[in-house]
This record gives sequence, structure tokens and C-alpha cells, in this order.
Amino acid sequence: MATDVESTLGADDYDEFGLLHENAEELGLPFAGRPDASRRFADLPEGGRLSYLRWGSAEPEVVFLHGGGQNAHTWDSVVLGLGRPAVAIDLPGHGHSSWRDDRDYGPWRNADALAAVLPTVAPRAAAIVGMSLGGATTIRLAATRPDLCRRAVIIDVTPQVTDPARMPQGADRGAVALISGPPTFDTFEQMAASTVALSPNRPAAAVRRGVRHNARRLPDGRWSWRYDLFGPRPEGNRDIADLLPLWNDVDAITVPTLLVRGGSSVFVHDSDVTEFRRRLPSLRDATVPGAGHSVQSDQPAELTRLLRAFVFPD
Repeated sequence: MATDVESTLGADDYDEFGLLHENAEELGLPFAGRPDASRRFADLPEGGRLSYLRWGSAEPEVVFLHGGGQNAHTWDSVVLGLGRPAVAIDLPGHGHSSWRDDRDYGPWRNADALAAVLPTVAPRAAAIVGMSLGGATTIRLAATRPDLCRRAVIIDVTPQVTDPARMPQGADRGAVALISGPPTFDTFEQMAASTVALSPNRPAAAVRRGVRHNARRLPDGRWSWRYDLFGPRPEGNRDIADLLPLWNDVDAITVPTLLVRGGSSVFVHDSDVTEFRRRLPSLRDATVPGAGHSVQSDQPAELTRLLRAFVFPD
């Protein structure tokens, strides 16, 4: 019997791969049963663990990095469509990965964590694909560890997106607004409804599935997000909201790089792409119509096509 979201609400140890039949149906892909997928963990040098989803038994060919407030399951449809062995990481402070005491979840610390585990987890991956915070982390990795990031796909982010003079407000933020929204909900239905309202480009069923993968039930019965982005951070820490220093990393990138924009997204401007190309003349870029900030969720089939052409051109 096929699993649905409602049947998973009784416990947090539900079969997290039991909903993949829905992803396949939305993409029009045949589904022969649960694929070869598992959740794994890698120890970090500073303590804690990095969690990731391993797709396939062969050596991973692609590494996927999600955005802030997301988790590795945001890539489920893309991974199914691509059909290649891959790993999708839960960045620190997200999903099932450990939370940091200093609450520094910026691209610099993220890149350090990935540089420590990727030599074991995905040492010869053909590309790293990152969206938003994951894309910023990919910029850092491409600049500092080209041996681990042989091709870079950066989705709907540049170092300019956090410029205070042009940060989107209100409804323009889309589902990104959830990061600053209420940290807890009385019911799962409240949580799902708030996300559906902010995700006009996706089927409601797909949004509910994504919320389930990104939610956890608290001991008092309420529901909370599965990420550590609420509340104050320790004083004296780096301003992780300021990505402008990453332009220096763009200058240092030598690997083939693709910048993907959501056609309906307000986060990346034409001037950002111009500046990116000025610093990295070999940059390739593409715009995905009908997609907002989370291109992998809004238009997974088109993003899969772009990845296949860029990462596996032969």
C-alpha cells in the first residue's frame, strides 16, 4: 500500500523514502518501487555529524546542497529524474545534521564541514549543485577546493543577494519568509497551510510532502521546523547574512560554472549576472521560466535537463 503524508504523522521515524512514488508521479516517471536510497552520517572534526542521503550504490557523481531552511529531500525529484548515483547533504543546522553551538551556518563554515567529509563521502563527484545557501557554499568550495568541486552549479544566488539595499520584502520573499516566521505550530495542518500559501508554483501535495520532511513533533505535541535558524546568535560571530565577501571567491573560481536563475525569482538581478561574468568570463547561465527561488521544487524536470546537459555533456 502506498504511503501518504497523513500516514506518517504519528511518529518521526516514518519511512522517509516511502513518499517517493508521489515525486515520480508528478514527473511522469515510471516507479518500480523504492529506489536504492539510504540516510547516512559522517563525523565532523569539530564534533557533531553531517547527515546525507545516499542515492545508489555506485560512487556518487553529483553532490546536492539545499538552501537555508530546507533539507536534503528538496532534491528528491531532481535526483529521481537525473537517475545518477548522488548524495544530498543536510547542511549543518538543518535536517538531521548536528546543530552548532555558535550557530554559524554561513557558507564559510559549511564549506569547511563539506571539505572534511566529501573526500570520504563523494571524493570524485563530477559536480556540486547548490541552491541559495547551498549555492553560496558551492561558490566557496569551487574557489577553495576545486579537487572536490569539479563543476559548480549555483542556483538562484550570487554574493549580491544579501545587499541590504535590495533585499525582497513581504510576499516577494516567497517560502524564504518561513525562516523568519513562527518557529512552532499547534498542528501539522497549520504548518503545511502556511507553506502552501507561500508556494504558488508547486502542487499543494508536493508542498505538504516537503513540509513533512522538514518538520518534527515536539514533546508537547506541537510541530517545529527541522532547522536551527530562529532566535539570536552569540555575540561576536561572523555576520552570516552578509555574502558580499564571496565575490572574492568568485574571482578565484577556475572550474566550469553554471548559474541558474528562477524566471519568477526576485533574488538575482541582471546586474548580478553581469558582475558574475565580469569576474568569471567562462560563466554559463540559464533562466528557468515558471520557477521562483527554489528552482528544484518549482521546475524539477527543467532543472534536471539543464544539469544533464552541463554535468554530463557526453
